[in-house]
Amino acid sequence: MMDPTVDSFLVRVNGEPQACQPGTCLPAFLTALGLNPRLVAVEYNGEILHRQLWDTTQMHPDDHLEIVTIVGGG
Repeated sequence: MMDPTVDSFLVRVNGEPQACQPGTCLPAFLTALGLNPRLVAVEYNGEILHRQLWDTTQMHPDDHLEIVTIVGGG
């Protein structure tokens, strides 16, 4: 989990609050959570967010993310 600071705000991730810094784009936020952005699918505020939009999607206060880890197998 990221360390909250005076400038941070909260984002809900799978129902749990997580601290986020202003100006953080989605891939950087996922990495800060310890996730590999290439191995997850993201629902952003109720909509599946296509990967081509991730680099331009900045996190905002009270955003809601549902993150699912992609697991390979056979």
